[in-house]
Amino acid sequence: MNCLLESVQVLKGIGPQKAKLLANLSIYTIGDILYYFPKEYKDKSALVKIKDIKSGYTYSFIGIIKSKPIETRSRKGLLITRYLVYDDTDEIEIVFYNNRFAKSLFKPGDEIVFFGKSVFMNNKLLVEVPEYEKLNNNNIHSMRIVPEYSLTKGISHKEMRNIVYKALSFVNNKLADIFPDDLRKRYSLAEINYSINNIHFPETFFDLESSKKRLKFEEIFMLQTAFLYLKGSKNREKGYSFNSEIIVYEFIKRLPYSLTKAQNKVLKEILDDMKISKPMNRLLQGDVGSGKTIVGFLALLNCVGSGYQGAMMAPTEILANQHFDTINNYVRLSGLGNINVELITGNQKAKKRIEILEKLKNGSIDIIIGTHALLNEEVIFNNLGLVITDEQHRFGVRQRGIFKSKGNNPDMIVMSATPIPRTLSLVLYGDLDISVIDELPPNRKEVETYYISSDKKERLFRFIKRLINEGRQAYFVCPLVDESEKLELISAKKYYDYLKTSYFKDYKIGLVYGSMKNDEKDEIMKSFKSGDTSIIVSTTVIEVGINIPNATIMVIENAERFGLAQLHQLRGRVGRGKEQSYCILVSDTKSKIAIKRLKLMTKTSDGFVIAEKDMELRGSGEILGVKQHGLPEFKLLDIFRDHEIISESKDAIDYIYKNDVINNDVYKKMLDQLYIKFQSLIDKLVLN
Repeated sequence: MNCLLESVQVLKGIGPQKAKLLANLSIYTIGDILYYFPKEYKDKSALVKIKDIKSGYTYSFIGIIKSKPIETRSRKGLLITRYLVYDDTDEIEIVFYNNRFAKSLFKPGDEIVFFGKSVFMNNKLLVEVPEYEKLNNNNIHSMRIVPEYSLTKGISHKEMRNIVYKALSFVNNKLADIFPDDLRKRYSLAEINYSINNIHFPETFFDLESSKKRLKFEEIFMLQTAFLYLKGSKNREKGYSFNSEIIVYEFIKRLPYSLTKAQNKVLKEILDDMKISKPMNRLLQGDVGSGKTIVGFLALLNCVGSGYQGAMMAPTEILANQHFDTINNYVRLSGLGNINVELITGNQKAKKRIEILEKLKNGSIDIIIGTHALLNEEVIFNNLGLVITDEQHRFGVRQRGIFKSKGNNPDMIVMSATPIPRTLSLVLYGDLDISVIDELPPNRKEVETYYISSDKKERLFRFIKRLINEGRQAYFVCPLVDESEKLELISAKKYYDYLKTSYFKDYKIGLVYGSMKNDEKDEIMKSFKSGDTSIIVSTTVIEVGINIPNATIMVIENAERFGLAQLHQLRGRVGRGKEQSYCILVSDTKSKIAIKRLKLMTKTSDGFVIAEKDMELRGSGEILGVKQHGLPEFKLLDIFRDHEIISESKDAIDYIYKNDVINNDVYKKMLDQLYIKFQSLIDKLVLN
């Protein structure tokens, strides 16, 4: 039997009660113990002599117990236990507080390794509440780099270290390494037994880092191999073949502008995919305003022209309505009046909804635009051929699976205007092919971005008034809808009241936030789009996709509260017309990192540069709401920081498959072992 699958109770000292406590940490087997990694480490390896101890520092030192303990109580009744200890240079007192067992810990002559903070109290140097371990041939709690684990009630740090040490002894360096020697050598990966031993009890920090690299590599390699398996499964499936490129290129000739080189390149990738009778699964990435929607429509045109239905799903009703208008305009421009486009949302009247559902089912609707309502069981297609989801980070892996079940393996395009660095794409979209529109249309003016403090607002308001009087429109974005007692932030509702009763009382102002009734929200946005409303005060509900070319200035209050990627998305709502546009970041933050981030926004409009910097500054913050993707939580790997390891893992997979190493018996064995390991991972990716 695999020793990793053995119950924790095979270890001495772990009975049913202790096993129950470990279960609170999701530890049931020896393998669970070995892969329960420390959360941090204390360096207790450097020993000092007692004579070198100074007040206010933390030290490791060896002391011999000189006397029996002395117990006293303070005026407030605090139990104080003191021991006098010495070495060959000096002596010092160690002190425990409110520990009724402290008097039984040591006896004179015991040689103990202490770790604690020194303080100067009552004209005497003391070491307070020290950690300790009797000196022996195998100290695991002292005189080394010591691991610290996340715990549960009833298990101490010492006990947890003892449990891990027993598990390592039980396995006795007999773990089989799934990685072949030449792969480890190629990517400088440590051997598995060395790695597991040194992730828990590292001899040196070099050993610790080597172990971390190996285990991080294993985590991401496992996920990417699982993605590859999923992609391979999809490639083995039968899909549709679409062959209406003539209609596509005829339509392009009718456009009042030329596609960019990047758009043409991506379009070719998509059309080539659509020719093959295997389901396409492609991520279409492009910065704000790069022209993803027209490329998406051209794919839909190819689908409909080949006799199939197409669907486009957006995260909000505002964006779904906008796509509906845009797609209808494209259809009119195409001259193909027989293409029937409809919109379905959760806010429709029952009669209209039933009518649309029936038309969709009998095939008289060619293109359906909608929100999450498209995922409902009642939505049945006649012959769904292509699905486009816009702003993928709002959806999970599971939704793609639902769409797949609504047709016979329809082609799938996932669009995202959120710039995603390449290494992150490899993790989030490992089962998709990736296309990037990395070029903006020519003659588009860059949005001028400024970072100001709130005391400059009067001057800012005068500037906005001038723009509005010239016929332009403005956005004001706030981080909260309502006031918060805990956070001193400007709320959208209060700001709206402030603007309409002071500086902008002579202008029509609208207020938009996520929890508003959809009818009310749509009415306000229609008024803004028509130019009847001059100013919109909003939360981040306008972050994605809203297209009002006449809106040329955006003011973002408490800008430090937003991530760089989100600020970039918000900024993308202006600069969509011919006039010069502006984005003003207002913040009084004193945080050096926040100031650095805001200044970066004023220096670049390249979304991919911003996304890389966002990863660097925010670490594993929720840049994309990663948990929504159904991805596993990595124990060691940080997908926002470990760029090199992620790239190396992808390179290793390419090396294995492209060089036909896959047919080597050693690699076949490795993949067989991985296949067994990642079955539950695949289930999670598909079902979440």
